[in-house]
Amino acid sequence: MSPLDQVVPSARHVGIDDVPFVENTALGARMRLLQVNADDGLYVLHGFMPAGMTVQTHHHQGPVLAFTLSGAWGYRENDFMNRGRSYLYEPPGSVHTLFVPEDNTEPTELVSAIYGDVEYLDPEGNVEYISNAQSNLKMYYRYCEEQGIPRPNGILQ
Repeated sequence: MSPLDQVVPSARHVGIDDVPFVENTALGARMRLLQVNADDGLYVLHGFMPAGMTVQTHHHQGPVLAFTLSGAWGYRENDFMNRGRSYLYEPPGSVHTLFVPEDNTEPTELVSAIYGDVEYLDPEGNVEYISNAQSNLKMYYRYCEEQGIPRPNGILQ
């Protein structure tokens, strides 16, 4: 049997206006959720991070694929800096503290495909809370409601 003979799901598309950006008030960033798949724990975020932003230390249970479109960001624990038009792969088990340099001259635009739970850690390494596909969907809808944005139906699920 040829691949052309197989019945496969159709490709799915999210247009630029199908899913609006919301303000993530906890981080001061703008973000939108493009896809959520509870079966494999995938969620895809598109965001703009301001200069000086920091995300507390966190532990990824699954892999992350990140495409930096503009700006720059890095991890306190690493020497490299992710810059516009770069790609980053994080293996499962990664632990790091994300930051955006204070001297960035533009917001950092990033698209990330994240699998599995992300454990956010306190300074002693204890889990404070867990983020995942479902919690990000709930958070996105909550921000939409709080900001008077109609709940979009363009998120791929």
